[in-house]
Amino acid sequence: MQRTIRNLARLAALGAAFAAAVEVAQAADLPVYTKAPPSAESFNPWMIRLRVLGVLPDAGGSTVNVAGVPTLSSPNSGLSISNQAVPELDISYFFTKNIAAELILGVTRHSISGTGSLASLPIGKTTLLPPTLTLQYHFDNFGAFKPYIGAGVNYTVFFNNSAANTPAAIVGPPAIVATTTALHVSNQWGGAVQFGFDYMLDRHWGLNVDVKKLWLRPDYSATVSGLPVTGTAHIDPWLVGGGVTYKF
Repeated sequence: MQRTIRNLARLAALGAAFAAAVEVAQAADLPVYTKAPPSAESFNPWMIRLRVLGVLPDAGGSTVNVAGVPTLSSPNSGLSISNQAVPELDISYFFTKNIAAELILGVTRHSISGTGSLASLPIGKTTLLPPTLTLQYHFDNFGAFKPYIGAGVNYTVFFNNSAANTPAAIVGPPAIVATTTALHVSNQWGGAVQFGFDYMLDRHWGLNVDVKKLWLRPDYSATVSGLPVTGTAHIDPWLVGGGVTYKF
């Protein structure tokens, strides 16, 4: 009897061990499911902006030299260059989340007239293509508000120059009726600095305000009533813009 009981105990122990081994084997075969980590938001380096741009020249310091007429070449003679508002596109490429390069593209047309001894003399009009490339630092620790600063270079192409070719009386003595013809403005390199900010409404869309200062001082020439006129135009414009940002 005791032997039978011992045999039954051994069988029970073997059965329990076998059942445990089967359970472990089954557990090893079952796939393990874990919650996937949230996908990281991909970084796209491209941004574009469409702005309305105010071009505000600062022509103080422009020089005017009229051959053979010292009175008109005096320090009191200068240039006035009209303000302009135009649409403008810029393209930005982010090397990192903070460092970017920006290229602005736009075309403006300005009227040029005399000041001082040349007051009331219309000189003409010129069209500017001023592509400007800046390297920027973007601050990203203010949430949706993302200010930036930058500096770079500008190369302005002047084309479609047209002299006023309109007779006008200019200050004497003696008073002279003058007509400007053959206007030419040279292309010019210049420096640029900027500051601005984007306010992002969501991941892609935002609002932008941007201010740039360009140092732009091209040489020009014209003919006034048969006399050659030369000088340097201190355009030095402020570029003040506002518009829409799209981040890819």
